[in-house]
Amino acid sequence: MSSKRDYYEVLGLSKDASEAEIKKAYRKLAIKYHPDKNPGDSQAEANFKEAAEAYEVLSDKQKRQRYDRFGHAGMSGAAGGGAGGFGGGMSMDDIFEQFGDVFGGAFGGGGGFGGFGGGRGGGGRRVFKGSNLRVRVKLSLEEIANGASKKLRIKRLVPADGVSFETCNTCGGRGQINRVTNTILGQMQTASTCPACNGLGKKVTKKPAGADEHGMVRKEDIVEVKIPAGVAEGMQLKVAGKGNAGPLDGVNGDLLVQIEEQAHEELQRDGQNLHYELYISLPDAVLGTKVDVPTVSGKARIKLDPGTQSGKILRLRNKGLPSVDSYGTGDLLVHINVWTPKSVDSKYRKMFEEMQNDDSFLPKPERSDKSFFDKVKEMFS
Repeated sequence: MSSKRDYYEVLGLSKDASEAEIKKAYRKLAIKYHPDKNPGDSQAEANFKEAAEAYEVLSDKQKRQRYDRFGHAGMSGAAGGGAGGFGGGMSMDDIFEQFGDVFGGAFGGGGGFGGFGGGRGGGGRRVFKGSNLRVRVKLSLEEIANGASKKLRIKRLVPADGVSFETCNTCGGRGQINRVTNTILGQMQTASTCPACNGLGKKVTKKPAGADEHGMVRKEDIVEVKIPAGVAEGMQLKVAGKGNAGPLDGVNGDLLVQIEEQAHEELQRDGQNLHYELYISLPDAVLGTKVDVPTVSGKARIKLDPGTQSGKILRLRNKGLPSVDSYGTGDLLVHINVWTPKSVDSKYRKMFEEMQNDDSFLPKPERSDKSFFDKVKEMFS
């Protein structure tokens, strides 16, 4: 059983909470446990990350539906995005960059939610994180089954050749100025954005032609992405450091690759299992036959016994898709459909008329104590 707390419990909400209520509850907790308000408090930081993780899932309609149905077990590979793959925790910079819009600038320039995201580096100096880039990648069923390597052509912001900058002398790189005012209640300390660098902490001293105000230009780059086997529609893969470069010597953002699954001509996907509709003729159903069926790795020959009934499902174990979490491989389920001709010529019509009253052709379904649903349950267990 998972040791994680229920996400609704983390945010103090009921399961029918609205989107607005979820956002409001997260904002309240994030303000309460924000690192700037709780310096050096590891428990507050843990609570801050826990609230962000809960909000990430419950604020996303698809993730929330999956969580409501399967709980934490259903979020493997769907929630969050560890470096270079699925799952894993979020860093503080991830949280600031991803959910900064929730706060509407509540923490000002020093809170890590504004501008380019990021937080403060050593000595109180600000470190900016470049924004993330998002791309979609289309994968065939064969690529999903085997994994794939894709070379993506993207345009990303990078420092221009020859750009130079220096730390702001006014704020010492902190991006804000602290002022102490004497009042009747004692000294009051306030912080405001540094007017010399507009809260950036650094100044561009040399800006090449074509660069923006931060000395950045957009260049085309080729990024090779290795996609693991078993991914599904809507999953997101994070390639760390391949997003826009951080301005003013900051850290790079990430490249977020969203999976788009292309429909297969013959196979249908259901989780890790695949389904195939096989149509056979009436003579083949009566006499039995051997037939080839498609799989993601070629063809598989199956044997149909004499007297095969329409609606029968044959299960080919381990002929489905692998789990993205390496928890085994699904099956290929072959659905048998006996094709009944809509019209026949006089020769065969006479033959079928003779069969109508033949005892061999009268329906004689097998009876058992098990219901239809019990049989289906056994087949998929």
